Amino acid sequence: MNVSRIALAGGVAASTVLLLAGTASAHVSVQPQGEAAKGGYATVNFKVPNERDDASTVKLEVNFPTDHPLASVSPQPVAGWKIDVTRSKLAKPLEVHGKKIDEAVSKVTWTADSKGIEPGFFQQFPLSVGQLPEDTDQMVFKALQTYSNKEVVRWIEEPAEGGEEPESPAPVLALSAPAADAHGAPADDKSGEAAAKEKTTASSDDTSSSNSDSTARVLGIVGIVVGVAGVAFGVLAGRRRNA
Repeated sequence: MNVSRIALAGGVAASTVLLLAGTASAHVSVQPQGEAAKGGYATVNFKVPNERDDASTVKLEVNFPTDHPLASVSPQPVAGWKIDVTRSKLAKPLEVHGKKIDEAVSKVTWTADSKGIEPGFFQQFPLSVGQLPEDTDQMVFKALQTYSNKEVVRWIEEPAEGGEEPESPAPVLALSAPAADAHGAPADDKSGEAAAKEKTTASSDDTSSSNSDSTARVLGIVGIVVGVAGVAFGVLAGRRRNA
């Protein structure tokens, strides 16, 4: 009886932890496809889960950071959604590939023209963005999620470094170290040498692995022969005793 009660209590506790974890992570977020390297271009997905049981998500507004404006933002078409891209004048023009840019995308809005994101589902909204800033480790995008019952959830709270996740966190895109220059060439001229070394090491590992496999097979065959010989010896010895 005590064992059953303990098992039941453990199951309830585990279910509660999973439920709370799912609730905490069910917010609008942004993730790159691959990496979002500083100074480069990337494709990112804004993931929008529906957190309501009685309403659908019918609108998403993503506001772009003004301290690190992006000159190039191209949305990928999403079936069932209308896309509006808002551009604004920059207080300080950007220089991209030798050209001065005096405006940048300030907001992208997706509006459902059908059912939207129904309860129990999520939707991803892809964007191609660039040129990513080189002087920061992350970009914060404040988002507004509108439901069919007119409720608006504001995902705008910026996370504090080393602090707990806020109740309504804004989507944060983490930027990785630049892996290539502006033209896509390797940042380190020794990359070819490193690749060759890695290939040589892999070849050596493959050879060692092959030798180990051959040794294992030989030992296995020897073991079988010794085993058969032992059985035969035992049979002959038994016959001699019987005789």
